Amino acid sequence: MRVIVTGGAGFIGSALVRYLVLEKGYEVLTIDALTYAGCEASLKVVDNKPNHRFLKSNICDRAAMEAAIADFAPDRIMHLAAESHVDRSITGAADFIQTNMVGTFTLLEAARGYWNGLEGKAKEDFRFLHVSTDEVYGSLGEDGLFKETTPYDPSSPYSASKAASDHLAKAWQRTYGLPVVVSNCSNNYGPYHFPEKLIPLTILNALARRPLPVYGTGENVRDWLYVDDHAHALDLIVERGRPGETYNVGGRNERRNIDVVRRICGVLDQLVPSETPREGLIEFVTDRPGHDARYAIDATKLETELGWKAQENFDSGIEKTVRWYLDNEWWWRPLRDRYDGQRLGLDAKVPA
Repeated sequence: MRVIVTGGAGFIGSALVRYLVLEKGYEVLTIDALTYAGCEASLKVVDNKPNHRFLKSNICDRAAMEAAIADFAPDRIMHLAAESHVDRSITGAADFIQTNMVGTFTLLEAARGYWNGLEGKAKEDFRFLHVSTDEVYGSLGEDGLFKETTPYDPSSPYSASKAASDHLAKAWQRTYGLPVVVSNCSNNYGPYHFPEKLIPLTILNALARRPLPVYGTGENVRDWLYVDDHAHALDLIVERGRPGETYNVGGRNERRNIDVVRRICGVLDQLVPSETPREGLIEFVTDRPGHDARYAIDATKLETELGWKAQENFDSGIEKTVRWYLDNEWWWRPLRDRYDGQRLGLDAKVPA
């Protein structure tokens, strides 16, 4: 099995690459532009594996994508390359439009040209997986879950750009017959997570006994998915998912942001005791503009049709995650030196 993974040096992408290379034994070509969130160190364990190659390239470069696909001759393309941080999209939307929309279009066209040249079983078996987010659905009230049929209602430049890329992927399947499958996932967490996101930022700030910023009053709810569970789901979706279909991937682990932060503090207090509980470091800060109140995924379709089930609950996953950060300063320290936990993507006048 030969698989191209775009965005494979990112958080979810690198988890997928490690799984495909080390556990599945697939031939994998990782394509990543190594923008700020791309980290080659996340691929260190597959660096010297004979079944892994790395290409530094941008998915917006049509000629480079066509050449890479033609040279590698993949059975599957798993497209995860994206700008992904909501806060950054608020004041820097142009990068999100370019990568998430134009880049996806470029990759779809390159894949279509390659697929059109295939014959027989190779053409029949080829798949293009477009990996997206539950944020395209907008915000839920206190009840209900996002289903694959939930209307799109994006709130941020990030989610709007991902919604647009989802529509492009579906349109290329309907118009051209390209065998595209789409997945939409809930919030991921786990090892190798760039330290601007809530969970790694909280872990590293709490370790350093620095303030733990929480938007608003911390009531916003997210459905948390352990990243390795997501990687397994993506492999299953591209293997057995039906072209033209969407599969939602969620951990069934809803938590308020404030409870996530408190749980991290509790785990750290147990593993690395301090004189005073780290929960006292929590600081409530001005809320993010357009902050969606609640996300929650209904993963029934994935669970019943393809037989997937998350292996980690939130408590087991968050303890694994905290332990990983305690044991792997070699990975996060250079990133922390470059990004020191400052608030991103918002007016500098907003108190941090």
